[in-house]
Amino acid sequence: MRILVVCGAGASSTFVAQRVRRAAQDAGLPWTAVAGTEQSLPIDLDAADVILVGPHLADALPHIEQAAGPRMATVVLLPDDVFADLDGTRTLELVRRAVAVAAPETTTDAGAENPAHT
Repeated sequence: MRILVVCGAGASSTFVAQRVRRAAQDAGLPWTAVAGTEQSLPIDLDAADVILVGPHLADALPHIEQAAGPRMATVVLLPDDVFADLDGTRTLELVRRAVAVAAPETTTDAGAENPAHT
């Protein structure tokens, strides 16, 4: 699972990405998280399964969802208090819930290939 955290300039997204990456590692998940900006989104989208959008970019959410649609990436608007999640566990839980809704587990082999199940 590749998580992209998007903010305006890349500073706050770096902190969130580091925290969620550490939380995933602590949970034994082989997930990665990287930071990006709204401007780098066209390039960064190709390597993302989940896009976490900073709360200050709520107005840009429709544009981000439209760009992510063809790539089948899940987009999540982060809550206003995301920066208070110092260990990243709450943010990781948001990702887990979003992935579960976007691609519920099935009993077919197709679910095994879904990156959400790695």
